[in-house]
Amino acid sequence: MPNEIHTRCCIAGGGPAGMMLGLLLARAGVDVLVLEKHGDFLRDFRGDTVHPSTLELMQELGLLQAFLQRPHDKAYQISINVAGQELMIADFSRLRTACNFIALMPQWDFLDFLRDEAITYPNFRLIQNAEVIGLLESDERINGVRTNTNEGSLNVYADLVIGADGRHSTVRKAAGLTVRDLGAPIDVLWMRLPIAVGDPPTTGARLRAGKFFVMLNRGSYWQCAYVIAKGGIAAIHARGLKAFHAELAAAAPLFADRVQSLQSWDDIKLLSVTVDRLERWWKPGLLCIGDAAHAMSPVGGVGINLAIQDAVATANILSKSLTNPHTQAQALTPLLKQVQSRRLFPARITQAVQVAIQNRVLVPVISAQNRQALTIPWPLKLLNRWPVLRKIPAYAIGIGVQPEHILDRPEHAKLHAPELPVSK
Repeated sequence: MPNEIHTRCCIAGGGPAGMMLGLLLARAGVDVLVLEKHGDFLRDFRGDTVHPSTLELMQELGLLQAFLQRPHDKAYQISINVAGQELMIADFSRLRTACNFIALMPQWDFLDFLRDEAITYPNFRLIQNAEVIGLLESDERINGVRTNTNEGSLNVYADLVIGADGRHSTVRKAAGLTVRDLGAPIDVLWMRLPIAVGDPPTTGARLRAGKFFVMLNRGSYWQCAYVIAKGGIAAIHARGLKAFHAELAAAAPLFADRVQSLQSWDDIKLLSVTVDRLERWWKPGLLCIGDAAHAMSPVGGVGINLAIQDAVATANILSKSLTNPHTQAQALTPLLKQVQSRRLFPARITQAVQVAIQNRVLVPVISAQNRQALTIPWPLKLLNRWPVLRKIPAYAIGIGVQPEHILDRPEHAKLHAPELPVSK
């Protein structure tokens, strides 16, 4: 028989949404267990942009100073180079927030920080190398998950299961929740390129006819993204690495003398872009948040921050009931509906903008049939002429639609809850 654990809330997935929610629930006094299928958080080229909205939340939690002690770089502006002309499109320094910049921090450092804060609460527990493989169900409601761990099978029984296991969510698939595919005509190749003296300090993109290249200044290296047509990786591999070097050099002449640092295809990571959304994010006993509820395009780099906003809204709506021992599991269902109602609007708006940019900007730029010289769109001309207007895209990217806030801001006393029981 598998081992069993009983907890108030079980979170499947130790990404930004899962770890942030785990911290917030533990802080509120909820017995919470986070399951992460990997043994650590070390994955390259996951979202590394921590936007002003998330930094504002750190400020509200009293954690901002400690957070900014972790290694990071700051991006105060975003530029775009169109056919050789440099244009500034977003200026975060104009935002009236705790931090008027994007913090570029490897996601593993961000997750390590959330874990280190969460484990100071004895009612928080994290189990790594624990892969969720299915759901437990009785009386027409989800009441736990089945997992595989290094020690064998483990059944986790919980009054509430949170699916925060990403765009390929096992939880949402096992629950049979309906997914609406919004379409993604692009994929992205991620890579690192060396930085050199005299390189521009700004983070931004470079557009050429047929090419779209993004470059994030990470201080000691450039983190770069090259946008390709959906499924185009096979043709790129067929042309060979040398031809790909030439393609990158044409897209970003700045790196023409450095592309050879990509010595094999192992140095180039494919992100297969998906944009989708659940029709319903919940079932009795279960709620999906973050990419498990709405997979985002990399456009704008807002995915992490939207997932964290979901976690904050979930904690705000559910914490009081979860900490009340008299609240029965079935009484949580109306609150799950409230979470979706609260977060559906920002998810819809953000995805609609992303899909529009994909279809109307990225696809025409990278299309093999569209090789005429690029012209600068009139909105970019306005941003270039009137710097004050750069606050608009800065707000859209850095703060977003309907930002959440920590409702219970004073630091809670750390409750001394008993250890979660384990039985055969």
